[in-house]
Amino acid sequence: MSIMSVLKRYNKKLLIIIFSLNFVFPMFALDLPTRRIVDDSSLRISMRNTWFAETPNQVLKMSPFVHTLPGGGRVQVRSEVAQDEFVIILARERNGLFPGWAQGSWLLTRKKNDGSISRIRVFLRSDPNMYVQFRPSTASDRSMMDVVIYDAYIVRSLSIPYSMNRLLVTPVEEVLSFVETKFPRAYFDPDPRIYQDVRSFISLVRKRLPEVNYNDDGAIDHNGQYVYINTLTNQMGEFGLNCSGFAKWIVDGILRPLTGTRLAVPPLTEPFGDRGSSLTNAFERLRDPFFGLDWTRNLASVARETIYSSPAMGKLEELEVRRQPFASIIQRTKDGTLIRSYPDFLLNAGYSFEGIQPLLYTLAIDEPGHIYLASISNDRGPSPYMRQHFHVAVLIPYFNEYGNFQVTVFESAEETSFSRFRTRYPGHFINLVRIRVDPSFDP
Repeated sequence: MSIMSVLKRYNKKLLIIIFSLNFVFPMFALDLPTRRIVDDSSLRISMRNTWFAETPNQVLKMSPFVHTLPGGGRVQVRSEVAQDEFVIILARERNGLFPGWAQGSWLLTRKKNDGSISRIRVFLRSDPNMYVQFRPSTASDRSMMDVVIYDAYIVRSLSIPYSMNRLLVTPVEEVLSFVETKFPRAYFDPDPRIYQDVRSFISLVRKRLPEVNYNDDGAIDHNGQYVYINTLTNQMGEFGLNCSGFAKWIVDGILRPLTGTRLAVPPLTEPFGDRGSSLTNAFERLRDPFFGLDWTRNLASVARETIYSSPAMGKLEELEVRRQPFASIIQRTKDGTLIRSYPDFLLNAGYSFEGIQPLLYTLAIDEPGHIYLASISNDRGPSPYMRQHFHVAVLIPYFNEYGNFQVTVFESAEETSFSRFRTRYPGHFINLVRIRVDPSFDP
């Protein structure tokens, strides 16, 4: 059983309430910049010879208690069993509750058989998916440091000159300051104010959603007519947009206030970049394997050229996301968890879908104020099997006014759930191109 399973089991109803009432009861409303988290090392020093040193059986018999820190704030100390380990939890208070992952919470995991230390985990934000972790090293006077964000290792196995016993009583900020150049503090200190334009843009798109419906192969051309992308003939009956036409509708909404016109359809279907091979070239007309890739690249290119008033900003190397700040991820299976390498950007395919959530989180921090057009692909038949870009979506990562990380997904003429989107395409790839958002929107 994982540490997070322990925390969820401790108060499963609490987690359900908080996550289901996310907009009413903001988790992160009171989070501070990481440098201002109240230090709890004095409490840990007082526990060094008891909770941290007693035998597992003795610790598990100890009664929970609540302690008030000298710098303000309360901490609940408790223990929980986790399969072959047990966890000593210093849970910070959040809105009168002690969930165990509120900002500043500190967890020590020890083995049940001999009481030795397995790891120390610290939550620097009130988000159970983000933490700094310390593990024993082969050298007794050192330890290994990890930084994990949404199951991605932003830092992994960084050797630091602190023994695990020393870390039991050392202020967390002292350690983070020591490794300052290698600790990605910015990922734990988002400023919700700089995402105001993105939030306004999302609200404007939502208001206009009732105007559109889904229709296979549908788009709106430069004259405002509903047409079929493949034939450019006018739609008959119920008008609508498919996933590609809907992405164009959103980009038109960004550009039309600037240019006064909508984009024409034919240029968006033109090949963009050096993609394909002798195998795929023979099937361009029959199977159109790169349609979504070309469509999103063309949309982003003309949008960036227009917004920045520079043709150079529409070049492929400027518009395409080709860097991720992590090389390994935690993969969760029914048999437990394992750490596996995460492949680098693959030209004309993008990234493995399993890492999309941490990738979007880091993009939200590293380049705020952007939306991303996504082209999803995998190998498909009939024979010969080849990569086909078959779906297009618009992804908008941002932080709400309380500091909560969120991803809005617009696809196929509606807004859909990111939690479902990120698990919908196992084994697939996702290619991303960026467009700077504009707070105005009029498609």
